[in-house]
Amino acid sequence: DVQLVESGGGSVQAGGSLRLSCAASGFTASHYCMGWFRQAPGKEREGVLIIYTDGPTTYVAGSVKGRFTISRDNASNGVFLQMNSLKPEDTGMYYCAAKWSASGSTCWGQRDGYNYWGKGTQVTVS
Repeated sequence: DVQLVESGGGSVQAGGSLRLSCAASGFTASHYCMGWFRQAPGKEREGVLIIYTDGPTTYVAGSVKGRFTISRDNASNGVFLQMNSLKPEDTGMYYCAAKWSASGSTCWGQRDGYNYWGKGTQVTVS
């Protein structure tokens, strides 16, 4: 079974940094869209950054451009989210997600189609 497990969340002051990790198991790190979504209280879950296992970053939310970066380690099936210059509006539950994609063309930032999800890690910025 595919499992995604997030870690690295926490509380931080505005302007600070956090690094989230997603450990994936149960599938080979090839031809997958993998990335991060977040959900603030009372809001829809939104895509943050998505990366294709066989190519570059495919989706970047405008609100995090220049502050957040995504990276992967295909050897360990890990995906990482480096968050710098955090703002209070970045507060929310951050989820790791994945789906298979033949070419990476479907690695969009909408949650539809992502069939593998972690349980989330909380990020609070004050």
